[in-house]
Amino acid sequence: MNYRLLVVDIDGTLLGSEGGISKEDKEALAAAQRAGVKVCLSTGRALQGCHWIVDELSLDGYHIFFDGALVSGPDEELYVEPLGRGVVEEMVEFVRKNDIYLELYSATDYFVEWENWATEIHRNYFKLEPMVVDFAELGGGEKFIKGGLITRDAEEVAKAKSFRNRFDRSLRFSAARSPAYPGVEFINVLAPEVSKGKALTALASHLGVSLSEVMAIGDGTNDISLLSIAGLAVAMGNAPDEVKAVAHRVTEDVGRSGVAAAVEKFLL
Repeated sequence: MNYRLLVVDIDGTLLGSEGGISKEDKEALAAAQRAGVKVCLSTGRALQGCHWIVDELSLDGYHIFFDGALVSGPDEELYVEPLGRGVVEEMVEFVRKNDIYLELYSATDYFVEWENWATEIHRNYFKLEPMVVDFAELGGGEKFIKGGLITRDAEEVAKAKSFRNRFDRSLRFSAARSPAYPGVEFINVLAPEVSKGKALTALASHLGVSLSEVMAIGDGTNDISLLSIAGLAVAMGNAPDEVKAVAHRVTEDVGRSGVAAAVEKFLL
């Protein structure tokens, strides 16, 4: 099978504990592009936190952001599944009553009501600068694509659980970790129909690529919907067993340039 589209997760797949892209992975992705394969990033990260990765890899096509809530190219939003305005208002009311730290993301900005250790992670690792605002003052014209909860201790975990219990029927939750912060859980708060798999389906259709012509590489449970529909699904060696179970192949772990190993073995 000739694969025409390569979809690659970021954290735990392309980026390891050091937060950089290995020389081997860069070279393999460049070789894939020279061979005519379109390379697409697929991540729970915000669009605005991925510019440096796109630039470093010289990627000029579409990418999947916010765990599948947005598919965007350099000058175009191809697909977007925002949070409903009503549920955002309910979220804000709930976190204020229960003293819960919440992030809200548009396609271009990320908003918080106060700064804490989590905003420092975003600033230093994800290259995101928060806009500190009163959520009540955000106008109805702002389109929010993702909410975010971040936990690292028992109290924060309990608060996040209460939030999930409150909105379990009206929102989708997707948890992820970064090798750079193994003790921190990043919880994406999304519209109920959002998934990386659904976003990939929209992107492949737009590009005229069949899903059987897609190779996907990932490591997290939020990659399962993506891996489940790709023509060739490759799990990272550091992926949990439930992710490996849906993959066709397993590559090296992120610290051993598993992306490069997979591209060289299965694509080039």
